[in-house]
Amino acid sequence: MEGKIYLTDNPPWFSELVPAENGKFYVVYPPMPAILAMPLVLFFGKEFQQQILAHLVGASIVVTSFSLAKKFTNKKGAVFWFVSLAAIGTIIWFEASVGSVWYLGQITAVLFMLLAINESLGQKRIFLIGLFIGAAYLSRVHTILSLPFFVYLNKEKIVIKPKKLLLFGLGISIFIIFNAYYNLARWGVPWDRGYFLIPGLWDEPWFSKGLLHISYIPRHLEILFFKLPKFIDRFPYIIPSWHGLSIILTTPAFFFALKNNLKENDIKLAWFAILLIFLVIALRGGTGWTQFGYRYAVDFYPFLIYLTVKRVSKTGIAKVHWFLLTIGVLVNFWGVIWINKFGWVDF
Repeated sequence: MEGKIYLTDNPPWFSELVPAENGKFYVVYPPMPAILAMPLVLFFGKEFQQQILAHLVGASIVVTSFSLAKKFTNKKGAVFWFVSLAAIGTIIWFEASVGSVWYLGQITAVLFMLLAINESLGQKRIFLIGLFIGAAYLSRVHTILSLPFFVYLNKEKIVIKPKKLLLFGLGISIFIIFNAYYNLARWGVPWDRGYFLIPGLWDEPWFSKGLLHISYIPRHLEILFFKLPKFIDRFPYIIPSWHGLSIILTTPAFFFALKNNLKENDIKLAWFAILLIFLVIALRGGTGWTQFGYRYAVDFYPFLIYLTVKRVSKTGIAKVHWFLLTIGVLVNFWGVIWINKFGWVDF
């Protein structure tokens, strides 16, 4: 709480810092998690652990998911199923339990996007929705690509009533303008270019064709859909790989998102948001490791969650739903315990 936007030391475990003049080091990540931490640090002091903030964000995701589920169904079984999915059925559980700077930014973006979806299906307070979208943007910049989805959900107010459109834009622009000034203070330009300034970045083999390149997409797809655990010749024999793990194993319940009717416009736009966000992250040479699961997918989890709960609320809960949910819960429990408790993880 010293009013600085830079660090004065360069810890060896923090590899993504950009050095500047006078011994300053700038963090390349968006600042929303730090903004959330400020009142907690002010109250509890500088020793406040960011992992606690991650736990609070994770708990808030569960509460928001409960509210979202109630927008679709009043059946207790379906609500419990969905809340269980959001709480312990995805790699959000692992990210919220660890709370590192990379994971915290992602789950913070998830929380604000879920809040925006929940509000869009509820009271539709346009300015508040804009604030939530803007806060997600200030957590993970590329989540702004989901904007068409939110415009459609609120089209009755935004399109028909110009004043509402101004409120919507104002809510978002507060964070966009803030980020532009933040970038000016760090990089001298209003856009994010911090990653391009990291020393030694171009020497890394996974960036052999630059920071972004279309040839990197297959390696992301491999981890997202096909990556398996690591098998070893000693106890416990099966351990997570820091390179990642397939979403088919970590959250098989997302299969139900595929069962929606693509003729519905909100379904189309939810998948469009997923596609756009994935394309941006998949163009990057790095694939997210160290990680449990494919952590970059968390950036579009809110839309997979939306698609899943919408489909399940229509069909009701059957044995297959509980079966796939149980697999996901067990796999995520395995990851959390194996990594956090025993350190049974390797590349």
